[in-house]
Amino acid sequence: MEKALDWTLEVVVLPVSDLERAKAFYRDQVGFTLDHDTENEHMHVIQLTPPGSGCSIVIGTLPSQNEMKPGSMRGLQLVVADAEAARNELISRGVEASELMVFGPEDGGTFFGFADPDGNTWAVQQLKIRAEKPLIPLEARGRFGA
Repeated sequence: MEKALDWTLEVVVLPVSDLERAKAFYRDQVGFTLDHDTENEHMHVIQLTPPGSGCSIVIGTLPSQNEMKPGSMRGLQLVVADAEAARNELISRGVEASELMVFGPEDGGTFFGFADPDGNTWAVQQLKIRAEKPLIPLEARGRFGA
């Protein structure tokens, strides 16, 4: 029997109107790691990764990015071990975040949301298990798993 291939989602292209403003928002306010900021005569691409994530966002001037209206991404979702602490951290950095919403008492039932300066929206879900069992082990983190 042939081994199935892994298909990992590792990049989401995010449409924004101002690259420097978006880079500053995601890096300095939301706390994503700046993986690279590459510019040449053909394109400008900025990649940022949420701490502990295997999926990054890319903003820039590639054709696929230029085809999307800035602010048109809705419902991107992040997961944290403690939603209240994450919300407080974002608010302390100047990010407007919604109140905590509890849809159920089970792990995974608490959410809040925020938007970037263009209006791309994010949901943040609390999964307490991530504190004990992160998806990416600490020793495997870093730029491209290095």
